[in-house]
Amino acid sequence: METMTIEIHSGKRDEMIDITDRISDAVGEIGVADGVVTVYVPHTTAGVTINENADPSVVHDILAALDMAVPWHQSFYRHSEGNSAAHVKSTMIGCSLQVLVREGKLVLGTWQGIYFCEFDGPRRRKVIIAVR
Repeated sequence: METMTIEIHSGKRDEMIDITDRISDAVGEIGVADGVVTVYVPHTTAGVTINENADPSVVHDILAALDMAVPWHQSFYRHSEGNSAAHVKSTMIGCSLQVLVREGKLVLGTWQGIYFCEFDGPRRRKVIIAVR
């Protein structure tokens, strides 16, 4: 298994950053023709997901729905850092995903893209890519 780490710079508290091309480039650099790529985010207030990357309103809608489901301020939050909502959103989205690789390319649907999900930015983050 080959691994690579890329750095992501988020600019907002809540943001979805399309990293599809960066993952594809890493797969190409590692040089696996057929296999599986795992994308892993080693942070408790961020995540990674696959969704539509053709229409930016989808990202807006996802972030708005998450904000409604998990508001930033709640009287029952106890975490002293004040970012409980970010932890909950990270748990809901998840910290890893896998994508098939065929003939050196990611196997994604026509409208699919891979998103790094920031819930406690702006920050510098890491994404670990493992290909086998």
